[in-house]
Amino acid sequence: MGFLIRTVVTAVALWIATLIVDGIYLDADKTWQNAVTLIIVAIIFGLVNAILKPIIKIFGCFFYIITLGLFALVVNAGLFLLVGWLAESLNLPFHVDGFWDGFWGAIIVSVVSWLINLVIPDGSEG
Repeated sequence: MGFLIRTVVTAVALWIATLIVDGIYLDADKTWQNAVTLIIVAIIFGLVNAILKPIIKIFGCFFYIITLGLFALVVNAGLFLLVGWLAESLNLPFHVDGFWDGFWGAIIVSVVSWLINLVIPDGSEG
């Protein structure tokens, strides 16, 4: 149940990012296509973060320390760009135009997910 809630929360956060950042957008014609696309992209987003982020943290530990954690913003932007590229590779109508769009999109998804999880816990605690 926690996976489903996290996926829906991430999909909502991605949708909000598409509304705020001009360089992140959906090309689907129908609302249900957008919803399905956002769910699939949320799953891709979760997989990319679960698989690559720990590896990047291990190998990039030096940069995290030197930049006092600000390197995490660059990593998150890169992972967001990767998700956009993977979505396009799978012919999903989700697009991220560039680094700064990925940067702001990653920040928006993080903040929105955090805010939603404050209200609706995912059930993984205790």
